[in-house]
This record gives sequence, structure tokens and C-alpha cells, in this order.
Amino acid sequence: MNLKKVLTLTLAGALSISMLAGCGDGKQDSGTSEDTSLTKVQEQGYFTLGLDADFAPMGFTKDDGEIVGFDIDLAKAVAEKMGVSVEVKPIDWDSKAMELSTGKIDVIWNGFSITDERRQEVLFSNPYLSTKQSIIVKAGSDITTKADLAGKKIALQDGSTSEDALKADEATYASVGDENISRFKENSQVLMEVSAGRADAAVIDEIFVRYYLQKENMLDQYTVLEEGFDEEDYGVGGRLGDHALMEAINKALDECKTDGTTSEISEKWFGENLIK
Repeated sequence: MNLKKVLTLTLAGALSISMLAGCGDGKQDSGTSEDTSLTKVQEQGYFTLGLDADFAPMGFTKDDGEIVGFDIDLAKAVAEKMGVSVEVKPIDWDSKAMELSTGKIDVIWNGFSITDERRQEVLFSNPYLSTKQSIIVKAGSDITTKADLAGKKIALQDGSTSEDALKADEATYASVGDENISRFKENSQVLMEVSAGRADAAVIDEIFVRYYLQKENMLDQYTVLEEGFDEEDYGVGGRLGDHALMEAINKALDECKTDGTTSEISEKWFGENLIK
């Protein structure tokens, strides 16, 4: 084989390798997996909503076993705008991120507070409601301010933003002492601890506690302190990559707000319009 032919074949081979490498690089640049989250929901005709079924009035179980609440009504209205329905699934609130990441549920929708820490694991919708973490004591208690919590026994829900709010207030948290904090699975248990005198106070979501005390005719048994912790926003939580589904939920939330649906739902559960 003459030198000219060798050089020609070598050049052709190098060019082929270069072209293949270029094709490979192109695939790598655009190789992000397709977001089928919305398509999946549309094809199956529903999205699965995970919740703590003891968080009235957001989502809770009635005596007959039906799960109702503000978030349930709002989720159904949003689903209708999307042309699908809702499957409601009670979950262990401590395992909510795992339930979501493993695909057992499509969204967390249950008075789910938006925090920077949760954003590491969850894709949030736009905020639709605001609340704060309140301090609850038995009626007649000498605890009237956060400063009075020093050294007192505090009850709160495990895995909730009640504990986050308390810890974020470093002075109050330090004065209480972590050894004086008791954690429970359900907010109703938290209130029972205060009622029984095993806890001096509770840190608990204000929307929940005001609804619960009114519903159970217990307003005269507890005092909600004027001083509480920072305001926080509620949002719908989805998987980090499910942008298509969350965009559809945001669009439907906006439509519900514009046409007055969310205001009607708020009036039904709270007696006033609290929607953001």
C-alpha cells in the first residue's frame, strides 16, 4: 500500500471517530430525561395526594371515615381544572418525603409549609395560604409571652414546622432546652399533653388550632398567645423533577383564585377569605 493511500485511510478513520465523538457529545448535552409527570397523571386520570389525615381543617378524617378539609376541596377544584380527579392517601407524616420520592404519592397537599430545608427534597407550588406557629397554653396559665417558656415543657408534632419555628427562634429554643421538648405524631395528641398537664405549652399551627378549638367547643380551655413565631406559607409539594405537573397545578390554582373558587372554599372552612 502506497503512502498516499495510507494517509487517506488514516484521515478518513480519524474523521469518522471525530464525528462519532461529536454525536456522543450532542446526546450528552441534551440527555436529560423527559418530564412525563403531567402526561402520566393525565393518562391515569388522577393524581395521588398524600396527607396527615389528622390535620383539621386542612385534611382530616370524619367519624364516618371520609377524608375532608380545606386542602381536599381545593385539590379537587384544581384537579377539575386539570381535567383529572384526586386520589387521597393518608401517609405517615414523618415519611412524607420517602412516600413522594418512591412514587407512592404524586403530591403532598396538607397544610405543607414551604421552607428552604424542604426545598432540597421537594418541588413546591406557588404559595396559596399563610399561617404562623402559635403558642398554646391552658386557660389561666401564667405563661403569657415567649420569654415565659424558659425551662417549661413544650409539646409539638414530630416532623412539622412547629419544631423548625421554635428552633429558628434561637433565644426561646435555648431558654426552653431540647430536653424539655416532647414530640408526637398528631396535633390532637399535642393538645392532650397540655390539657393533661404533662406539657406547659404547645407550639402548633395557628390555622389548625383555632379551627380545632372552635369545633370541639374548647375555646374556654386554652389560650392562644398573641406572641407567636414567624409567618409561613403553605404550598403543594411535588417531586423535584415534576415541573410539568407543578406548572399545571400552579395554573389551576391561579384559575381557582381568579374565578373565586378559593375564596368560597376559604369562607366555608375559616369563615373568611385567607387565600394569598
